[in-house]
Order: sequence, then structure tokens, then C-alpha cells
Amino acid sequence: MARNSSWRKSRRKDKDARLTFFRYAVLAFASVIVLKLLFLQVVQGDFYDALASGQHELYEELIPERGDIYVHDLKDETLVPVATNQQLSFIYADPRLVDHAGDTAEALAELFNYDATATAVLEERLDQPEDPYEPVQRDVDEEMLEELLALDLSGVHFIREADRMYPEPEMSGHVIGFVGSNEDGSESGKYGIEGYFDELLTGQAGSLVSDRDIAGRLIAVGDRYLEPAVDGADVVLTLDRTIQYQACRALKKSVEKHGADGGSVVIVAPDSGKILGMCGAPDYDPNVYNQVASIHTFNNPAIFEAYEPGSIFKPVTMAAAIDAGAVTPTTPFTDLGYVMVDGWHKPIGNAESKVYGEVDMTQVLEDSINTGMIFTMREMGMDPFVEYMKAFGFGQPTGIEMDTESTGTIDSLDIGAEIYAATATFGQGITVTPIQIAMAYAALANGGILKKPLIVDEIRHSDGTVEERPSVDVAQVIDPKTSRTIAAMLVSVIEHGHGQRAGVPGYYIGGKTGTAQVANTDSVGYSEDSTIGSFAGFGPVEDPKFAMVVRIDNPKDVVWAEATAAPLFGELAEFLLQYFEVPPVRALE
Repeated sequence: MARNSSWRKSRRKDKDARLTFFRYAVLAFASVIVLKLLFLQVVQGDFYDALASGQHELYEELIPERGDIYVHDLKDETLVPVATNQQLSFIYADPRLVDHAGDTAEALAELFNYDATATAVLEERLDQPEDPYEPVQRDVDEEMLEELLALDLSGVHFIREADRMYPEPEMSGHVIGFVGSNEDGSESGKYGIEGYFDELLTGQAGSLVSDRDIAGRLIAVGDRYLEPAVDGADVVLTLDRTIQYQACRALKKSVEKHGADGGSVVIVAPDSGKILGMCGAPDYDPNVYNQVASIHTFNNPAIFEAYEPGSIFKPVTMAAAIDAGAVTPTTPFTDLGYVMVDGWHKPIGNAESKVYGEVDMTQVLEDSINTGMIFTMREMGMDPFVEYMKAFGFGQPTGIEMDTESTGTIDSLDIGAEIYAATATFGQGITVTPIQIAMAYAALANGGILKKPLIVDEIRHSDGTVEERPSVDVAQVIDPKTSRTIAAMLVSVIEHGHGQRAGVPGYYIGGKTGTAQVANTDSVGYSEDSTIGSFAGFGPVEDPKFAMVVRIDNPKDVVWAEATAAPLFGELAEFLLQYFEVPPVRALE
């Protein structure tokens, strides 16, 4: 009996243990179900709402929206979009639901202006009862979509898609760039800001991983994982809308007036390195980028087209010589009209073979005397001259955040022959870009600090974080005292030299003209009928609000920059002083 009792107790314990295990198993299973439902309804609730609502909502869950590009309106303290998205529609058909393929094709063809061949092809595609999807038309605007919906065609549907739009094309396609098609049918940013920041502007596409049946359809009770799309970031540029508009308008007008091949303008804030205006001509409308005559039009001449700058380079040479202690504004020099240099068998002379006699360094800049510039290089030494030119950033990228920046070249200065250094002092035998010249003149204006050019003010990410771009000092290239000295000399250049038409009554403006020869591409030497006129300067010299370089390529009516680039500089300088509300400091004449 004792054995039976023990056996019954053992069985009861086993039964209780199994019941306990069963209870816990049921509880665990129920917990898994609850957690799964919680995950489906809360964590991935938006996905299932989208899936239940149809393809349009699911599409929005997986496709990111491209970020906008803005410029400032400094007067209103607002931001203005110069690249944004507009909603167009993509029309597609489900042939399984199309009642009459022929009638439907005819109606669509009339709406979208298809020819007979395209209509026949469409009818054939719509007449496929087992086909769930056929694309019909992209980039359909709201008005045409309304006409389509009024037709009430069975089996014809639409999805809204974001299309890139540039509301103010006159703001410079060169700076903004465009969104264009790739060989694989995808789209990406090209040139300018669109190209440089393409990945950031694009964002990250979402993804859907799901169990499917043999026909490729989603299994309702299968496992799914959704990673939503991350929208692209917005990019805020340093450009001011009004300055950009005025600069581009004035440049275009000047290029047309002189029958020039093109031109460029760069306006920078000397204290921060921020680009306030940047224009190129001829420009293009990024809304219809495919209508340009040549792909070269896409290149931004302000950062891409390196050229021999000519005499606008002389103030940089002079500043280096003064900073090195080799000369002062009153250092005397006797100009004989020519000078012989090592490494070249011919004398180097002045423009128009002029002879100036006894002059000082200020007059060398005023009269743009080539031989005087060679004198300054010899006084400081060839090696220090080369080091100063590199310190000013020539021959290397400025680091501006835009596609297709060129470095120009000063490689000849490393050869060590005096001829290369001699011609470089007055801007020949080396190449630079307008942006490099603008930043060098900003350094002359701001106390001698070479700044990194800033074209982007801040980046606004879709999660709400803002990434600001601070002002960056590249190097202290000259002493502040040298900066003040060269500024005073450049004021004298405008008031007594070739740059008088760049002056603004009531203000002290400093600057220099440059009429550069254009090197032949197929032979040694320079073209006899092509020149590039430039003017570079800043103002007002006592508290510079801008540094600016303007360039006019191959004007047909006049040769010298004092008649092409200088007046354009003066026009823009006067506008900038008024725009910044800078009061005159001297009597108006």
C-alpha cells in the first residue's frame, strides 16, 4: 500500500509539473503574439496603413524627398528656395482592369498627343489581361491630370512624384547645377551644388523585405520589415538673392554690350569668406538644361576657367614685396622701358612699349609697369616670391564646396628659372581662377588673412539638426600693416591710374585693372586678336564690405579692361555700397 501511495504521489507531481509547463508555454506563446501584434500595430503601423491604402502611400514610405537649396534675402532676413520640388504625376495602367484597350489607348493618345505608331503600341500593351502593370506617361502636371481623371478610364491610375524645379533660373545655373538622368535611368545631381551635395540632397531610400508567394505577391501573414526613407537635407547658401540677381544681370548686360565670348563675377565678404554673389555668362536655365548648345556651358567659369590674369596679379606681387621688407610705396625705380632676365633672349617690356623713367612703387601700380614688378621680385628674391604666391593659394584648390573646381597652375615657378618668376609678377605664364583672385584680394582687404571661400552657410538635416559652416582662416599671408599699405596704394590706382571708371564718388575704393593676353592652344605665344579684361578690388578700404573680381572674355569692341571690366566693377560697387547702407566719407563729385 505504501508503494502504491508513493507511486500515486509521484504521478500527481508529474501531472502538476506538466500542467505548470503547459501554462508557462501558453503564457509565453500568448506573450509572443501580443508582442508581435504590438510591433505590427505600433512600430510598423504606418507601413500597414500605407499597404492597406494602396501603392501611392507605400511609395511615399520608401522614396525620399530631395532636399531644397536656399539663398538668403539679407534685407528681409528670409530664405528663398532656388531649387525645390514640384508634384507631378506618373500615369500607369493595370491592363487586367482595362475594359476596352482600343478606346482607352485612343483617349490617352489624344490627351498626351501621341502619334499613330505610339498609339498602336500603347493599345497592344493595354490588351494583356494577365499583365498587372504598364507605364503610360511621366511628368504630368495638375491640369492634365484633371483632364485624365475626368475621362474616368478603368484600369488607369496615377502616382504623384516629386520633380525638380528651379523657381528663379536667373539666380545662376552655374552655382546651383541641375538634376539629370543617368544611363541606367536613375537621376542624380550634376554640377554646382546639386552635383557636389548630391548624396546629401538625395537622402536615403527606404526598403521593404517581405515574404512573397510564387507569383511574387506579398503574403498577408508573412514576415515583413520596413525601413522608412530618410528625406534629403536642405542646403542654405551664403548667396544673397538681391546681390546675386544684380550681379548676374549686370554681367549679362556687359557681355552683350561688348560682344564678348563670356564673363564672370565673384563677390565675397572679406571678413568671413562668404560668397555673396557668383555669376557666369553665358549661363543656362537648369529647368531646361538639355537645351544648351554645348556641354561646356555647364562649367562654372568663376571656379573652372583658369586664365593668365594679367595686371590684376600685380597688387599680390607688390604686397608680397612690401611684406618681405623689400620695398615701400615710395621706393624709387628707374624704368628704361625694358629689362633682360635670365632664361630668355629677348627684353621684356611694358604695355605699348612705354617708358616711364623715374617712378616709385605706387606709380608702378598706377601705371601698371611690368619692369617695375620684375624689380620688386628681384628685391625680395625669387624663392620668397614663389613662397608668397603659394601662401596666397595659387596653384591649389580653394576648397569651395562646388563641383568642377580648377586649380590653375603655377608649376613653372618651381623650375627655378628667372624668366618664369619675372613674367609671373605681372600675371603671365601662370593661370588662376576668378575665385582664387577674389580670395587673394579679400586677404589684401581684411588684414592679410586668406579665407576659405564659403558658398554653403548651413545644412539642415531632415531630423531637425543643423550643421553650420564656420568661417575658416587658411593662413595669415601678409601682416595687417601691409594690408593697410597695399589698400592705400590701390586707392591711388583707381584715382590716378587706369581704374578710374571703377571708382564710386564719396568712397575710397581700391582695385586694379588687368588686360591679359590669351595663350594660343595650338602654338607657342599669344593670340593677336583675343584678350581677357579683368578688374579686382574691394571697398570701402577703411572697412571693406566686399572684395570682387569681374572678368570679360574677348570683348569685340574695345581691348582694354579699363573700358570693359572697370565700369562693370564700378556699377556693382556702387550698388553694393548702397545695399549695405554705407554712408559716404568724402564729398560727392
